[in-house]
Amino acid sequence: MNKYESVLIARQDLGTSQVNSLVDSLKQVVAEQGGEVVRVDNWGLKNLAYRIKKNRKGYYVLLNIAAPAKAVAEYERVMRVNEDIIRYMTVKVEEFSEAAGSDGVESAVEE
Repeated sequence: MNKYESVLIARQDLGTSQVNSLVDSLKQVVAEQGGEVVRVDNWGLKNLAYRIKKNRKGYYVLLNIAAPAKAVAEYERVMRVNEDIIRYMTVKVEEFSEAAGSDGVESAVEE
């Protein structure tokens, strides 16, 4: 199975419990397609660099996913149609980053 890291930004007017239920529904989509969400890292409510769909803040969530490509395609389709998600990005990786919240870019640049 391929490994992916996915970051999503949910609307600022959602509550923490709503964000958690949104993540649970996304985990279920991945599981139905034969994949697995290995880790969920909730970064919380953060300021955005610029307005996105009239939002100044957003709930950031990182998901580490081990799944076939078709599962990730369905996962992204569900996120695309969900109005509570204002941005998302999924990247294929060789290994998951160890530190919570780091994307491994700093260590790659330093070497």
